[in-house]
Amino acid sequence: MKDQINSIGILTSGGDAPGMNAVIRAVVKAAISNNIKVKGILKGYNGLLNGEMINLENHSVSDIIQRGGTILYTDRCEEFKTDEGQKRGAKICRDNGIDYLVVIGGDGSFCGAKKLSELGIKIIAIPATIDLDIACTEYTIGFDTAVNTAMEAIDRIKDTSTSHERCSVVEVMGRNAGYIALWCGIANGAEDIFIPGIRNTNEEKLIENIKKNRKNGKKHYIIINAEGIGGSEELAKRISKATGMEARATILGHLQRGGSPTAKDRFMGTLMGSYAVDLIINGKSNRVVAVKNGALVDYDIVEALNMSKSIDEYQYHVYKILSN
Repeated sequence: MKDQINSIGILTSGGDAPGMNAVIRAVVKAAISNNIKVKGILKGYNGLLNGEMINLENHSVSDIIQRGGTILYTDRCEEFKTDEGQKRGAKICRDNGIDYLVVIGGDGSFCGAKKLSELGIKIIAIPATIDLDIACTEYTIGFDTAVNTAMEAIDRIKDTSTSHERCSVVEVMGRNAGYIALWCGIANGAEDIFIPGIRNTNEEKLIENIKKNRKNGKKHYIIINAEGIGGSEELAKRISKATGMEARATILGHLQRGGSPTAKDRFMGTLMGSYAVDLIINGKSNRVVAVKNGALVDYDIVEALNMSKSIDEYQYHVYKILSN
């Protein structure tokens, strides 16, 4: 250990993601095994500004790996977006003897972490978001659980759509990213996917396809609509009017955030949390834990936030071929 680390803080921020508890558990256990105390900061940056902290021991994280959500709770904090709020957050970290702060969350959480790092707080960030939209990493904690939850729901919707010879517009989460929509489109065999940034939302062509498929004897039609596109209820009404086929919208919403995390989210959350502590004991700071080519790596937080990410062209190509 390059410098003596006495205490680290850990918080979860932004939208919750299944597997966050696995990360918390790994960070706490790995830190304690290296004689480092851990303070859990409740309710994200909002809790930091309010000084809401608890001491975390091994027993504090017992029997949590299978639980969805986050035992530290999470919140969004407008005050922390201000210079004054950020300076106060940094002071609270120093006043509480926090040598490092581990931030578990998405890009908004990382932006807050970057601001703290600029104020002298040593940061390790771990990507946890169901949106899979952190550019520096191939994987984010929570995505696997969320996409499997959505896939299973769409399977059930397809069953009832077939029974009623109905068109179903299913809206999945992902904010302005379309990864859940793309994965479900392929995994569920959807006829159409609407994804932000890909101009495939040609309603005239969609209507023509529905009419053609009905003539060919198709009993259902599944459209997966990404949250960033939206307007699912209105789209279903327009489809019904134009085709004469009953169309209904289902917005899956926050059920995609909840539930027991999959083995992958528990496994990757544990590895990423342990890796974060390895970085700390080796004296590294202001790093983002990431996955590249299947292996754990880390990036400077500024470099990570400057990266960009887009839908994989081959994956989208496969969907287009198989949806015909």
